Amino acid sequence: MNRWFAIRRGFLQRLGAIIVKEVLQLRRDRLTFAMMFVMPIVQLLLFGYAIDTDPHRLPTAVIAADQSQITRTVLSALSNTGYMRFTHHPTSEDQANALLQQGEVQFVVTIPSDFTRRLVRGERAQILIDADATDPMAAANPLAAAGPSIAQALKRDFVGPLAGLRDRPDAVEVVVQRRYNPEGKARLNIVPGLLAVILTMTMVMMTALAVTRERERGTMENLLAMPVRPIEVMIGKIVPYIAIGTVQVAVILIVARVLFDVAIQGSVPLLATGTALFITVNLAIGFTISTLTQNQLQAMQASFFMMLPSILLSGFMFPFRGMPLWAQWIGETLPATHFMRVVRGVMLKGAGLDDVAAELAALLAMLLIVSLVAVSRYKVTLD
Repeated sequence: MNRWFAIRRGFLQRLGAIIVKEVLQLRRDRLTFAMMFVMPIVQLLLFGYAIDTDPHRLPTAVIAADQSQITRTVLSALSNTGYMRFTHHPTSEDQANALLQQGEVQFVVTIPSDFTRRLVRGERAQILIDADATDPMAAANPLAAAGPSIAQALKRDFVGPLAGLRDRPDAVEVVVQRRYNPEGKARLNIVPGLLAVILTMTMVMMTALAVTRERERGTMENLLAMPVRPIEVMIGKIVPYIAIGTVQVAVILIVARVLFDVAIQGSVPLLATGTALFITVNLAIGFTISTLTQNQLQAMQASFFMMLPSILLSGFMFPFRGMPLWAQWIGETLPATHFMRVVRGVMLKGAGLDDVAAELAALLAMLLIVSLVAVSRYKVTLD
């Protein structure tokens, strides 16, 4: 019996020593320790507050050529659905189309000048709703709710001489035009978005391991002894991965065309420019992560922490305009958000340079900022 207790006591002592050692090691590895607690909180916040598969208050442009009480009732009915928020009032169809193509609005509601006159005459009056259907999830429910809400609201206005219209369900016809994706195919939205997600995952992670790999293999001293400047080291480590990213892009675009019939509607050089800029930004971010971490495990953890919001808050999986304002602010700081607009705009909408100039400028600004941080951090590493 005493021997059994001695064995058990020895086992517990050894087990306790291993547990204490592991806890001390976790305390030293602060990044891993923080990830264990921060990541679940971030996921809860994103999925609980930021992500909405049924987005509301989507930006909408209105062209109301008919200024009557019935027109105001129609617009009020659309607003009361909660899906549309009237943010722009273009004066022409060309301005409205530009807003739709640039992604500034999700819908354009057009009420013709003869709308009320046709109702009074007993003729069928039409309301036109143009929708940016590149994301079928964002357009489906608002378009489905538009017709019934308008019909229900107009019953209050159909009095007196118009009372006979109450029993005519076809008195007002809502004409819906799904732009850029008439058939509502999800792959037209997902496949171009995958280009941004795949490049983010691979480019950031591969470069994040660059400097940490040198440190773990013991070759960092040789690199530090070389007569090269920090910016030269950064460029030298990034250039090979730019070639890898270029091959990835070519493969993705070929597969998208052959298997999913997703063609490039716009300028190929413009798409190539945006892609090259996006690849370089991600590589610079990865290089920065490699200067902030001590080993490859930490680098991979930090890369994953970067990739999660890039997937969830960039508009890839969920409609960007349907997220809360604070989530949109975070999304605007992510390179994937701006590149997503570029690639979808060029591939699906045939967008030109004027349409995506702001997104390209944002990517360029991010590249400059991240590069400065990476070079300054590498100087610290040299010290």
